[in-house]
This record gives sequence, C-alpha cells and structure tokens, in this order.
Amino acid sequence: MQRKAYVTGVAALLAALLAGCTGGSSDTGSTDDANPGDAGTATAAAQPGKYDTLPEPCAAVGHSTLDSLLPGIKQITDATQRDKAYEGEATLTYDTDRKAGCRWKVESADATDHLFVDLERVVSYDNAVSDDAQAQELFAKKQEAADLPESSPSADASATADFSSSPSASPSSSPSSSSSASSSPSSSATPTSLLPRTLSDLGDEAFVNDVLSGSGSTVQQRTVTVAFRTSNVIVTIEYEEQPATVGTVPDSKEMQDRARNLASRLADTLAG
Repeated sequence: MQRKAYVTGVAALLAALLAGCTGGSSDTGSTDDANPGDAGTATAAAQPGKYDTLPEPCAAVGHSTLDSLLPGIKQITDATQRDKAYEGEATLTYDTDRKAGCRWKVESADATDHLFVDLERVVSYDNAVSDDAQAQELFAKKQEAADLPESSPSADASATADFSSSPSASPSSSPSSSSSASSSPSSSATPTSLLPRTLSDLGDEAFVNDVLSGSGSTVQQRTVTVAFRTSNVIVTIEYEEQPATVGTVPDSKEMQDRARNLASRLADTLAG
C-alpha cells in the first residue's frame, strides 16, 4: 500500500509540473501577442529611381561635340593620336552602374583644354527614402558647395536665350578657327546673364558655375561647371581652358554655351 501511494504521489507531481509548463507557454504567447494589430505589418518601401544603369561616358560624347569643346583635336596630325584623343580616359571605378566618368585633355596652339564628365546613379538604402529623394538631397549639397551668388530669374532667362540662339551652342559650329580665349581685357568682366546661377531648362534641377583664376600678369584659367539631376542620376561636367599666352582671358559665354550644349545632349541620352 505504501508503494502504491508513492507512485500515485509522483504521478500527481508530474501532472502539476506539466500543467505549470503549459501555463507558462500560454502566458508567453499572450505577451508576444500584446499588439496583435502589428503582426505581419510590412513597411512600404520607397519607390526606386528611374535609372538602374548608366551610359558609358567616354562613348556618350560624340566627335563633333568634342571638336567644339577641344579645338586642339583637329590640330593633331597623327591619326592614331587623334583617335586616342577622341576616346578619352575612363576614370577608375568599381561599379560602372553606380559611378562612371571620362577625362579629355587636348593642347592646341592657343590653349590647353580639359573636359571631365562624371555620372552618378544614386541609390537609397533607407526604405523610407526614395532614390530620387536621396539624389535631390545630394544635389542640394553639391549646389550649396558651389556657393552660387544670388541671381534673378531674368538673368537666367537671358542666358537661356543667348544659349539657344548662339552659333557656338551647336557642335556644327567651326571651332578650328581659334580657341575660346579672347585677348580683349574687357572680356574678364562677366555680364550678369553669365554669372554662376541655377538653370531651369536642364533636367529636374541644374546649375552652372564659372570661375576665373589668375590675374592679368599670369595665365588666367577659366573653369565652367554644369551640373544637373534627372531622377536619381547626377551629371557633372567640368570644362577648363588655360590659354597659352599671358593676358589672354578664356571667353565665358563660349565656354558656358559649349558645356551646356554637352549637358543637353547627355540629358537626351539619359532620356533615351
């Protein structure tokens, strides 16, 4: 009788322990389900950008456009060297679908011209921020770094009209006559319509910067930068000219027209 009572007691103890474990599991489940409305809710991802690849920048700039921007190319007599000059030099990158660029440098009898084209496809890794929004933020920082002066809409409109009507805006214009440099001292005074400013006729947003370095006693180098954003791609063009003669000033209007013409062509390429 004592053995039977012992077995019965052990069975009762095991039953109690099992009941306790079952109750604990139930309590835990209740705690996990404290906010049942949140279960299975997924955060909607922001929209991806329009572009998922980039064009090859060295091939995106045609020969006629390079003839306009780099007058010295036509002065190269060796055909092999001339072809190499047209090809440009691709910048080092580890992902050409995210970042790509190309450089050209050509010397002429009048000046040395540099051209750099940079393409960047912006991708947001934040589900709450779209690729376009991320690109817009990066472009705003780029424009802020350019430190553009205050400009009126009329000045930008005037520059746009000048660009569209200028013969140098077309790559069919003859650049072989001379470089864009001018020996006139008055050419260093930049008209209001050519001051660094935002542009309203290029991509989703754009700006042009124009910097003249040096003085009348040294070689004066001009650098024109045109940057624009279209969806999640940011394009930057840097066009630089250094005259061969001290006192010669590169022409602002011609350089801006040429750089903006290239920018428009690249925008068309991106648009397909």
